[in-house]
Amino acid sequence: MSARRWFVGVVSVAIYVIGSWGTGQAGKESAGSVPLETVVDYIHSVLEADRTFYTVHVVERMQRRGVIGSSEKWRSESALPIPAQFFQESSSLAALTGSNVRYRLISLNPINKQNGSRTEFEQKALEAVTAHPEQPYKGLVKEGDARYFQAVYADHAVSQNCVTCHNADPRSAKHDYKLNDVLGGVLISIRVPE
Repeated sequence: MSARRWFVGVVSVAIYVIGSWGTGQAGKESAGSVPLETVVDYIHSVLEADRTFYTVHVVERMQRRGVIGSSEKWRSESALPIPAQFFQESSSLAALTGSNVRYRLISLNPINKQNGSRTEFEQKALEAVTAHPEQPYKGLVKEGDARYFQAVYADHAVSQNCVTCHNADPRSAKHDYKLNDVLGGVLISIRVPE
């Protein structure tokens, strides 16, 4: 199976799962009898598993075997998307389902400046999960007329490829990451109807 077909398959499954949550009761204060805090924990576990599997068992394995590498320019080169792009692409595809769930990577030291904190909540959340990675930061946030339940989970360097990429990139503000260090956070937002 080609890497592109595998990528589309994994993203499709993730969209189905997340879309099912987002089009059900997840936009309410609780999803049926499941509180939003639990729903975001479930979503995070799926996102983390998919991203870790992709990073360790696809990107790292293919590069180690000399089959294919990963590159930020994967659209124009014969390469796999880097893990951060895999996450970004799956988020964009999930948004197309019309679900009320959005997610993205954020960081105090982003390589891509678009991944920096955009709100006071995001800044506080990143500081909190950097200091205490085992504890997600959660809360209700108002943006304009809309309310969102948001949660930020620590995003760890799960493979040596994460460490090497972040340390070597000249745009990185930090060059001394080690395996399992916190690189930033995974932000999950669920719109809550008024």
